[in-house]
Amino acid sequence: MTDVFDSAQEREAELLADALRDQARRAGLSDKSIADSAEHCQVCEKAIPEARRRALPGVQTCVACQQELEHGLRRAAR
Repeated sequence: MTDVFDSAQEREAELLADALRDQARRAGLSDKSIADSAEHCQVCEKAIPEARRRALPGVQTCVACQQELEHGLRRAAR
């Protein structure tokens, strides 16, 4: 069973990286490099995974903090 779960986690990570890469491309962030990314979240200071930094060059927040920020922006826009 462990192999199935490991494979599922790897695939999920690949899909997330692809989605983040597509988002970065659409946002015009492709001119930034992984060196422009923070290694630790600017909000909570937790480590930002390398896959996220590669997929979204210039990233400054972890996924959880980014979701909270975006959720707050959506609430404020209402």
